[in-house]
This record gives sequence, structure tokens and C-alpha cells, in this order.
Amino acid sequence: MIPFALKALFANKLKTILIYLSLIFSIISIFLISSISNGIISMYSSMLKSDGDIIITQANISDTFFSNVNINLIQKINKIPDVIESSALIVGASPVEKLPIVAIYGATQNRFKNYKLELGSYPEQNEVIVGKSIYEQLNNKNEIQIANKSFKISGVFKSEIGFENGGVVLPITHAADIFNKSASMIMVNTNLNSNLKNIINEIKKLDTQIDAKSTQNFVDNYNQFKIIKTSSNVISLIAFCMGLLGITSLMSITINQRKSEFGIKRALGISTSKIVYSIMIESFILGVFSFISAFIISHIVLYFIKNASSLQGYVNGEISNELAFYIFIASIFMVIIGSIIPALNASKTDPVELIQGNKI
Repeated sequence: MIPFALKALFANKLKTILIYLSLIFSIISIFLISSISNGIISMYSSMLKSDGDIIITQANISDTFFSNVNINLIQKINKIPDVIESSALIVGASPVEKLPIVAIYGATQNRFKNYKLELGSYPEQNEVIVGKSIYEQLNNKNEIQIANKSFKISGVFKSEIGFENGGVVLPITHAADIFNKSASMIMVNTNLNSNLKNIINEIKKLDTQIDAKSTQNFVDNYNQFKIIKTSSNVISLIAFCMGLLGITSLMSITINQRKSEFGIKRALGISTSKIVYSIMIESFILGVFSFISAFIISHIVLYFIKNASSLQGYVNGEISNELAFYIFIASIFMVIIGSIIPALNASKTDPVELIQGNKI
């Protein structure tokens, strides 16, 4: 059956190529949309998970950018049993030189160790360290200006997390003056076998204006992640529907041009189910090759996106095995459904009409 399917595909080269290209563009669209949204979520999640088992933010806020937590709570939190260490972080953004927006992180001194220096030293007063991707784009590599304040560049760090590698880190006291807040969040490290639920309850007793969650719980329920994921699913669905419509249209044209072939098969006694099955095999082969091509091209595109200096490392795609599997199933489903509708229409038409060339 497969050799006959391949023969049929090569016999209609132009239409096969058009269907193949249409499938590739649809699958690549789904790959890029899904992988980039996953990459953004993964980067921010990794940044949060790197420095704490518990995250404390202001209660009833939609985003960490709007959160304001009293940094003085750290002293009380550190006294809670099974708490090893607490650190604070201010998350903000500001233009730097020609760059329209750069992530700014105000960190307590005990968090500096998370940033692996490639050059210089950790910041003291009126100093900052900058991510490698930002440093390479600066005209002045000795000093930067943030919100009308000048800071000396004391070091350059590299991070696998794009948001950090494309950011600026400074002492939290300076960030507090710039963004007019105490801390965006407090991260708490605990002992390995500690009871997180009890520690969270103790933390919440310290201030009624805060909310404390395990890091995993925070990531799973973060509103911005839900918005990104939902938007990604909606756009992917649109790309899928557009691909399905394109495949159905092209397959209808292709099958219409092969009506004489189907008429002869019907006249020879070949059943409707076998004709439909043969077309489904052809479609399946196209779907598999289109998926493989789209998978390779998507990786190439994501590589260039990740290393594009203009994006500052903030956009990064991540194609997991699970995502690849789901997109493979969606691709095969799209091409099978797109072909089965015109195939059924052709197979049910009277063979005499098909042989004579009447329209399907």
C-alpha cells in the first residue's frame, strides 16, 4: 500500500509540493507559538525556582511587578524553624541607552551568588552588574544610567535564563529608590524535609498584607503564565484551523483531478473504503514528512531567535518531547481530516460520472 501511495504522490508533484508546504507552514506556526510561550514561562519559572522553596508577594496583586513587600520581614522569617535563608528581589524595567526596555533586578547581597560572573566583581554602592547579552550592546561599557541615576558597571555575568542574561542587577537599596518599593518578593530557602505548609502558615501570621506560597504552587497559579498559555493555545488553534482549511482545499483540487482514476477503481470493483484508505495513507505520509521538516526548521528558527541581539535574550523557545508529541498528533489529525472529506465525496460519486469527467 505504501509504494502505491508514494507513486500517487509523485504522480501529482505540484499539488503534493503545495500541500507539503502548506502543512509545513501550519505546523511551524504551531511549533513556534507553543514553544516560545513555553520558553517564556520556563525562563521565569527557573529564575524563581533557583532561589527559594517559598515565595512571598503582596496579597491580592495580579503581577509581581506591582507587588510591594516589607523587606524587614526577612529578619522575622529567618527566625522561623527550618528556614535556612531568605532573600529579596525587586523586579522592574527601564530603558538603557538605545535599548527601549531592560529588565532591572534589585537583589539582596546573599542573592548575588546566583549570578555567575565572567568579568569584574559583584556590585557595591552605586554599582551594577549587567548580563552578557546587554553588555555586548552597550556603547559605554563602564557606566549605565537608570532612571536619571548613573551606576558604575562593576561586573558582567552570564545566565542560561534569558531574562537574567538580558538584565541589570543592582543592590536592592538602589532599586527601592528607583521603583519606590521595598521588595517585589521574598524568597525563602528551607531545610530539605521541612513542612512547607507549617512554615507558610507561620509566615502569613507575620503580616496580613502578604501572600506566601510554595514556589511550585506559585508558578502553577501565576496569572501571567495562565494568560500566556491561554493566548498561545488560542493562536495555535487558529493556525490549526487555517492549516486544515488549506489542506482541505488543496486536497479537493487534487482529488478532483484524479476523478478518472477513482472512477476506474470503482468500476473494477474496488470498494469505497479502500479508496478512502489509500488517500489517508498518502495523507499520512505527507503529514509525517511535513512534521519532520517543520520540526527541524523550527529548531533552526528558535536558535536564531535565541541568539538575536535585538531580542536581548528575552524570547526563547523550548520544544519539549511532550510538545513535539502533541503537535505530531495534531499534524496527522489535520492532514487526515483535511483529506478524508474530499475523499469520501469522490468515492461516493457514480463511477460513470467520474470516468466521464463530470464535476464532483
